[in-house]
Amino acid sequence: MVVTSQSQNELKRQLGLGAATALVIGEVIAVGIFLTPAGMAKSLGSPMWLLIVWLIMGMMALSGALCYGELAARFPEAGGGYVYLREAYGQRLAFLYGWKSLLVMDPGITAALAVGLASYVGYLIKLSPIGIKAVAIGSIVLIAIVNILGVRFGARLMQIVTALKLGSLALIVVWAVVFRLGDFSNFTPFVAQRNGSDPLAGALAGAMVAAFFSFGGWWDLSKLTGEVEDPSRSLPRALALGVIGVTLVYILTSLVFIYLVPLERVTTGETFAAQAGEALFGQAGGQIFSIIVIVSVLGSLAALMLAAPRVYYAMARDGLFFNSVAMVHPRFGTPARAIALQALLASLLVAIGTFDQIIAYFIFVTVFFIALTVTAVFVLHRRDHDKTTYRTAFYPLTPLFFLTLVTLLLILLAGNSPKQALLGIAVVALGAPIYHLLFNKRRLL
Repeated sequence: MVVTSQSQNELKRQLGLGAATALVIGEVIAVGIFLTPAGMAKSLGSPMWLLIVWLIMGMMALSGALCYGELAARFPEAGGGYVYLREAYGQRLAFLYGWKSLLVMDPGITAALAVGLASYVGYLIKLSPIGIKAVAIGSIVLIAIVNILGVRFGARLMQIVTALKLGSLALIVVWAVVFRLGDFSNFTPFVAQRNGSDPLAGALAGAMVAAFFSFGGWWDLSKLTGEVEDPSRSLPRALALGVIGVTLVYILTSLVFIYLVPLERVTTGETFAAQAGEALFGQAGGQIFSIIVIVSVLGSLAALMLAAPRVYYAMARDGLFFNSVAMVHPRFGTPARAIALQALLASLLVAIGTFDQIIAYFIFVTVFFIALTVTAVFVLHRRDHDKTTYRTAFYPLTPLFFLTLVTLLLILLAGNSPKQALLGIAVVALGAPIYHLLFNKRRLL
């Protein structure tokens, strides 16, 4: 722990490499690991192609993480992508990113995770729709309180849940293999696509999109840069270790699911998970799997709510949001008002119940902002190349690899849902006049 004299609005550096790595793994691995492999496996119809997709998208995520690691080393302060966009392109673009994150994506994803968690709780104890909403809001409020009480409290909760999550997934793999609950013949043919599979080109495109979103969230660790010890060393390592760990978990879990359930029997993700649970644990498989999913989603929710408010805090420090949001709690040393704001907006979305459609409209623009952030590595190398102690490995190939794949992803997203992409861009663009009217002259609300 670094002990320094601090002003009212400064955060303490209290997170080590272990906590930072756990945050990456904890946020990324959620319910998707139980649902996504089914669609990918059914469409591809080949264990080899499924493995290749996970490896390629893992390399893509690692490439992006290495780029974010350099950006974090250059600008070791809270805010993540907001800070990097501000430094590379200026405050207006950074404000649009923060506008989108604050009003839509962060509370929307928080609400979605909370409701997903509550739905599995409801499966176990038979909750009504109102009861599910109550559990969802209660989980948001509880995690927000933990995060307000101290970043170490929030990080400790997230580390515990992440350890339980990884332990549960390891148990699935070991249990299946040791007790020979599956059949290795499910992997044959290993290369050739099975009958009923989609054409390979289309199957690969769809699988890569699904895999990209399964890796979503690794970039959120950078939002906590202002609270990580020795960030120029710890952040790049934590991002890389976290992404590598997630890739291994996805590959092992997908392979053990195929070992348990033949691809010919795959219908939906939920059915696939239920079949795997029954093969592992018999009639109690559904309940046991529900508990594992609850732990997985809780870890993602805890990590997201720990990282996201740092963007609003950073915006407020720059005079681009309410001054009070930049206040650090005098006793707990956390951006308490920023945390409370995210929890309030997410709880409102849970109560209203329309967050799924809202999130869908902003997926394209969110991926676009990530691409812009990685592109900032080129901008900063050209402008002030000597101002960092860490450089992206294999530059410029690393950001080029990431940007090539993310460009293909953007084309697929825009082609599949052009209306959603355009509406998301339009809503984000509405932030431009608000920036000019309220913040361009650094006027405070």
